[in-house]
Amino acid sequence: MKKLYEKNELTFAIVWIVVYCILQSFAYQLNEEIGIEYSASAILCISQAVNLFIFIQKNDLMEKYGLCKSFVPARHFLYYVPLVIIASGNLWNGVALNYPFTDTICRIVCMLCVGFLEEVIFRGLLFKAMAKNNVKSAIIVSSITFGIGHIINLFNGSGMDLVSNLCQVIFATVIGFLFVTIFYRGGSLIPCILTHSAINTLNTFTNATGFTTEKQIVHYLIMIVITVAYALILTKTLPKDHYSITNGEVNSLN
Repeated sequence: MKKLYEKNELTFAIVWIVVYCILQSFAYQLNEEIGIEYSASAILCISQAVNLFIFIQKNDLMEKYGLCKSFVPARHFLYYVPLVIIASGNLWNGVALNYPFTDTICRIVCMLCVGFLEEVIFRGLLFKAMAKNNVKSAIIVSSITFGIGHIINLFNGSGMDLVSNLCQVIFATVIGFLFVTIFYRGGSLIPCILTHSAINTLNTFTNATGFTTEKQIVHYLIMIVITVAYALILTKTLPKDHYSITNGEVNSLN
């Protein structure tokens, strides 16, 4: 992995994205054969997450990819309260135990790892590789590819319908923009990883009773409005990028 990374960081990022998508699709088939939802997915995700983390740590890339504390005080992110609201969205219709105990554990483990993997891959590897040449393009591509990548849920056996998937794609694109803004402006990917993992994990306990297509669309619209509003506030109030903080703007933030 190191040789490929040193040769071309963008290619390295793309390879990770492709491998991740292929393995997740393959895992759905294995889950059915095993008979336990997300069992194979959890194992593959753990393996990928551990390998990626070890690679980053071993090559002193923790700060580069935001696996560190933010350089910006929490109050300038409104103490991340909007992220808590967004993360809790899947529980607004109530809480339910939708899966057997073993399935629930496998799903939670998988979703926690997915939060880490997708943030490091899309907001870390891909964004950083592209930002060397053009930050704006990197932000756009990182957000859109993350959103479009969720189309895979239509074909991987997850059972998601078209309307739900389209809503998911749009929301993922918008929240992808928010996450990359938080990372670029604050230097830390940890808030994004925690929020992403929480959104995925709490989806396990979503109460779908009475949650019609109309309600689902309204729910996504509310989430999108909150996400866009928070992202716009951050782009207006935070320094242009976290590098500015180390170059003299830190005093204005304290």
